[in-house]
Amino acid sequence: MMSRWPVAGVAWVTVQYLEGFRRLGYDVYYAEAHGCTQTKFMQTAEDDGVSLAADYIGRTLARFGFADRWAYHDVHDTGRCFGLSREKLYTLYKDAGAIINLHGGTEPLLEHSATGRLIYLETDPVEVQIGLGEGSQPVRNFLDAHASYFTWGLNYGKPDCKLPTDPNYVFHHSPPLVVTDFWSPNDRGPADTFTTIGNWKQGYKQVILDGETYHWSKHLEFLKFIDLPRKTPEKIELAISPSSIDEADTAVLRSNGWLVRNGVEVSAETEPYRRYLQQSRGEFTVAKDQNIRLRSGWFSERSAQYLAAGRPVVTQDTGFGSAVPLGEGVFAFNSEQEILSAFESIRSDYNRHRRAALDVACDLFNFDKVLPKVLASVGA
Repeated sequence: MMSRWPVAGVAWVTVQYLEGFRRLGYDVYYAEAHGCTQTKFMQTAEDDGVSLAADYIGRTLARFGFADRWAYHDVHDTGRCFGLSREKLYTLYKDAGAIINLHGGTEPLLEHSATGRLIYLETDPVEVQIGLGEGSQPVRNFLDAHASYFTWGLNYGKPDCKLPTDPNYVFHHSPPLVVTDFWSPNDRGPADTFTTIGNWKQGYKQVILDGETYHWSKHLEFLKFIDLPRKTPEKIELAISPSSIDEADTAVLRSNGWLVRNGVEVSAETEPYRRYLQQSRGEFTVAKDQNIRLRSGWFSERSAQYLAAGRPVVTQDTGFGSAVPLGEGVFAFNSEQEILSAFESIRSDYNRHRRAALDVACDLFNFDKVLPKVLASVGA
C-alpha cells in the first residue's frame, strides 16, 4: 500500500495501524507483496523501481520505530525480498494471529489465505460492493481469500445506503483509525484557516449502478460551492496536488476567494503533513459523488486526524452521521447554508468545538476503540 501511493497521507494511515497494534501488545510487521512495476519511483526506464520503493518504505517506517519490521517482496518480477528475508516473511505469514489487507491493496497470495486469518480492511467502499451486486467473479474470488470484511463505509448496509449487499460477504463497520497522541494540538501556528489536502480532477474510477454514473473526482463537488469564500469571513485553503489541477482552474478558485497552495509542500513527507493539520483552524472539505449519493457513510482518515489534533471538521454528508456524532466538533453538510451555519457555530465557541473534536477522536477513532473488533473476527 505505501509504495503504491508514496505520499504522507497513506504513510500516516499505515503507521497508525502498525502503532495501534503495537500498543495493544502485538508483535507487528509491515509487508508488501507487490505485483506491479514501480513506475512512481522511476525517472528513467533504467531505474530500479523496486529498490527505490523498498528504500522509501524502510526510511518511512524507521522514523516510527519499525526499522527492522518490514518486508517488500517483489512478486511481479525478480522475486527479490527487501527488509526481512523471504524465509522470515513466509514464517511470519504462517504464524501470524492476523494478517490485515489494508485498503485491499494486495492481491492475496496462497500464503495469506491459507492461514484463515486474512482480514479485508476496506478504506474506499463502493467499487467492491457494486462488483458484488453485479455478480463479478473476480470480486468474489478476491473476497473469498479473506476470513472477514471491514469497511470505512460506516453506513453500508443501512436502509438509506444504496450500495448492494450480499449475505455471503458480511461487512462490519470500522472507522478510520488514529493514534490520538500522534496529533496532539500544536498551538504555535496561527490556526486561522480551514484547510484540506487532496486532488482536484481525477478522471477515472467512475462507477455505474443501475444505469447511473457515480463520480470519483472531488472537483465536481467543490464547484457546487465555488463562491463559498465570498459568503463567510472564514479563510479556506486547498492544498492540491499540482498534477491534478491546471492554471485555469486555479485561477477560477482564487478569483472566488479560495486560497490554493501546492499540495506537495505538505503531503510529500509525514512531518509537514502533520504540522499542516495541527496549525489549521479546522478542516473544510467535500466528499466524492459516489459516497454522497450512494450514502456509503465513508469518513475520511484525514478528517479523523484533524479531529485528533483538536480541529473541528466540516465535511460533506455521506451518511456517516449514523455512526459519528454531529454538531459538536463534526459537521455534515448537504447545502451551502449548512456550511455557513457550521462555520458560525464554530466561530461562536471555537474552544468548545476543539474539545469536542478531540473527544470524538478519542471515543470513536482511537486505535483502542477500533482494533479489538477487527482482531476478534479471526480470534486474535
